[in-house]
Amino acid sequence: MPLVSMTGMLRQALKDKYAIGHFNINNLEFAQAILLAAEEEQSPVILAVSPGYIPHLGGLRTAAAMVKELIKEFNITVPVALHLDHGSSYEQCLQAMYAGFTSVMIDASHHPLEINIAETKKVVEAAHVLGVSVEAEVGRIGGQEDDLIIDEAEAMYAIPEECERLVKETGVDCLAPALGSVHGPYKGEPRLGFLQMEQIRQLTGVPLVLHGGTGIPLHDIRRAISLGTAKINVNTENQLAFTRAIRRALDENTTLYDPRKYLDLAREAVKNTVKQKMREFGSSGKAKAILRHALCK
Repeated sequence: MPLVSMTGMLRQALKDKYAIGHFNINNLEFAQAILLAAEEEQSPVILAVSPGYIPHLGGLRTAAAMVKELIKEFNITVPVALHLDHGSSYEQCLQAMYAGFTSVMIDASHHPLEINIAETKKVVEAAHVLGVSVEAEVGRIGGQEDDLIIDEAEAMYAIPEECERLVKETGVDCLAPALGSVHGPYKGEPRLGFLQMEQIRQLTGVPLVLHGGTGIPLHDIRRAISLGTAKINVNTENQLAFTRAIRRALDENTTLYDPRKYLDLAREAVKNTVKQKMREFGSSGKAKAILRHALCK
């Protein structure tokens, strides 16, 4: 089936109290693994490209073409959104839309709130004309995303009233408030701001997004979903699984040189990780319900 925006799938997830996994595609094998996992689990899925990986993938148009062709080649029947993760500017979001992405994130969270709202509103106005969904961020999410490092001093919980204002003034489709999650591995136990999460959900009414899904305990994941989180981002866990599989294969067979041999193992490792996340998030088996409600638009 053709790519869809995130809007319908996230609304359905919010209504039925589960979350949809956002998984970054770092190369061909990641894209294959995620799509195959979604089909086997009959789960809606979001494939994402972060700005640092755009050159590695050969550009936005190449990334979009790869995903579209894999959907056809594998006869993928579940709803799939292609998302620009942490879009750095209005211009980059537009480039992604015209390349065929069906969803974008405009990350202007490093600006003062007034500028964040203005930038987000511009993106929303363009995206909604094209049927593209938009995610925004309020507050700074800690850790490392591509080459951007946010330390603990910079990271802060989003202010619920600021989230309410941004959503109301921009018409954004979903919101990623900074609530204690981080990009990359956690140092110690995650401390998520559940009280603020509940307040933001009540004030904004939109599906919430949890970045830094790797390493968050399952009981915290379930609590976040119960409080309105409908999209959970995972990348580091897949990267670790991919790399471990390659290291193991090369350690066990020092004469191995054919990339297909170890990349096949790495792809399978990512597929298994994604399938497990879909089960934990509750999205397995939910594809038909989304298609039945015709919400993917």
